Amino acid sequence: MSVRRFETPLTGGHPNSLGNTLRVVDEVLADRTLLPELVACYRSEDSVVRLRVSNAVKRVALQQPEWVAAHLDDLLGWVAQIDQASTKWTLSTLFVLLDAHMTPPQREAAIALMQANLHYDDWIVQNTTAESLAHFARQRPALATWLLPELEKLTSSRHKSVRGRARKLLTSLGAPR
Repeated sequence: MSVRRFETPLTGGHPNSLGNTLRVVDEVLADRTLLPELVACYRSEDSVVRLRVSNAVKRVALQQPEWVAAHLDDLLGWVAQIDQASTKWTLSTLFVLLDAHMTPPQREAAIALMQANLHYDDWIVQNTTAESLAHFARQRPALATWLLPELEKLTSSRHKSVRGRARKLLTSLGAPR
């Protein structure tokens, strides 16, 4: 699928700005058939475009989770292979938003991906992934057993926010302190 339709509107400007992301989201929300073209923009060579695609897909998922859930196999497949922090943290957020729409194999794949990404060298990825894993661990004792020592490791992070989040999640999961 071509990345052309949305790549140009999502290009340019300050990397931390939304650019035309909100206009793209409105366009997709007005026409569900455009969502595959938005997801295809994850193939862009431009990291700013991929960052904005992440933001746009998350915004669509907040309003129409079942639409984005239809693309879970792509998100768990080729999109998950992208080595970009914004993609990794967005995926962990999406997996919580789409939990009710996942098949059991998709849920297991999402959890495995987040387990692999938990110690990725980016504080936002670590925070969002830990939070998302805690969401899933609340219903899965085996995952909680795996997650608790991993959160304990994160309490020694060089990032203050990661240390604090790890401590908060340990408490919320009932870990002895």
